[in-house]
Amino acid sequence: MEEAIVTGLAYAGAGLACTGMGGAAVGVGHVVGNYLAGALRNPSAAAGQTATMFIGIAFAEALGIFSFLVALLLMFAV
Repeated sequence: MEEAIVTGLAYAGAGLACTGMGGAAVGVGHVVGNYLAGALRNPSAAAGQTATMFIGIAFAEALGIFSFLVALLLMFAV
């Protein structure tokens, strides 16, 4: 009985950790949206900011990957 409770709580924690992946998706959308807004205001400077946009996407996506890793650890390490 106790093992079933621990397993259930591990799965609940994994589900909560997966909300970080949704946050990463929102972060990527925010980064790209701000890039496009700036590119529409000043198209000549847009080419110089493309690398910065990809770095921002990578940082935001890394947080989603970390939350996925935590979810996997909670599911399979118990």
